[in-house]
Amino acid sequence: MERSDLMIKSLAVYCGAHLGNDPIYQARAAAFGKKMAQNGIELVYGGGKYGTMGVIANAVLDNGGKVHGVITRQLYERQTALDRVEDLKIVSNMDVRKDLMMDLADGLVALPGGIGTLEEISEAFSWMSLGDNAKPTALYNVNGFYDSLIVLINHLAKEGFAQEKYADSLIVESD
Repeated sequence: MERSDLMIKSLAVYCGAHLGNDPIYQARAAAFGKKMAQNGIELVYGGGKYGTMGVIANAVLDNGGKVHGVITRQLYERQTALDRVEDLKIVSNMDVRKDLMMDLADGLVALPGGIGTLEEISEAFSWMSLGDNAKPTALYNVNGFYDSLIVLINHLAKEGFAQEKYADSLIVESD
């Protein structure tokens, strides 16, 4: 399937509960959310109010878009949820959260983030190779953030630990 044939109505966006050290991460998260809303693409995300997670959700909402939050009960009880999200699903644990986010979305993209972001996009990418995820999976490589990961993924394929077709199927964009 060519990328132009894909009909993306919703994106699961994995991103940080922190803003990062470079203001470009916050700026790009806000611009990404605004662009999603302007194109009628709904956001599926972790439901939080902090970090780039909150930035992107607020940007989608501020620009008239729709947001679906999926948060664990533990995080919800710690009052980390973004109150503005009308469609907030509270689930029992992170595994259920990841499954539901993937189910609700037509595509998956990781913005710069921490270990949790890396784990989420790695699982989505891993499931592609198992045949459990046919959805487009992408890295938003802001300011070269994911360069080292891309090198590693290509190394895995080169060394025979990942099929090249799966390494090649990961979409990488910098804008």
